[in-house]
Amino acid sequence: MTDKQARGFFATRLRNYFLTGVIICAPLAITVWITWSFILWADSWVKPYLPFDYNPDNFLPYPVPGFGLLTALLLITLVGFFTANLIGRSIVGVGESLLVRTPLVRSIYKGLKQIFQTVLQDQSNSFKKAGLIEYPSPGLWSLVFIATDAKGEIAVKFRERGLDMVTVFLPPTPVPTAGFLIFVPREKIVPLDMSPEDAAKLLLSGGLVAPDYLPKIVPAPGEAMPVATKRGKFFSRL
Repeated sequence: MTDKQARGFFATRLRNYFLTGVIICAPLAITVWITWSFILWADSWVKPYLPFDYNPDNFLPYPVPGFGLLTALLLITLVGFFTANLIGRSIVGVGESLLVRTPLVRSIYKGLKQIFQTVLQDQSNSFKKAGLIEYPSPGLWSLVFIATDAKGEIAVKFRERGLDMVTVFLPPTPVPTAGFLIFVPREKIVPLDMSPEDAAKLLLSGGLVAPDYLPKIVPAPGEAMPVATKRGKFFSRL
């Protein structure tokens, strides 16, 4: 091996080591930064409203990061606990009645409450499945999140035309928070087995990070049904 080849080989190995280090360190560093920023953001909102005697930053020689976030989670949980009984529901009902009588505020409050109820309630299936639709033209497919069946006036108008429509959300890459609301015929949606989290990873990475998929194997007549193990191997059910 000549000196030029040796230097090229060494440079290639050095570059591979650097790229491997980036793959390991970058996700870890970004995760820590996002988590730390969220904790500080929550503390900046909650700690100024804490009583002086209950704020550890006032009597400790160093600040306690995350105390504001922990306090907010505790308060939200307590609100949910007290709202579950009759007295709590009555108090919340009085407060909501005041909000719905306030111009401008009622539109914002009712809209936000409906969104949170739709997304967070246990029986809701909104955005819990991903699928494919032909968009923006036939033969081209886009990844979407399945929201819910068409409702209200829109559903009635579609039913008058004999259409069974589903509401889907089409997010762009790599910013899935923005996107398009599209009504698609149910039979034109190809549902996927991947979770919404895996679909979001696929979008954020621009298609580079695809989730592992083990296709379902349909046994021939008379054969035992194969069962997948955690390692992706198969064995026959006895």
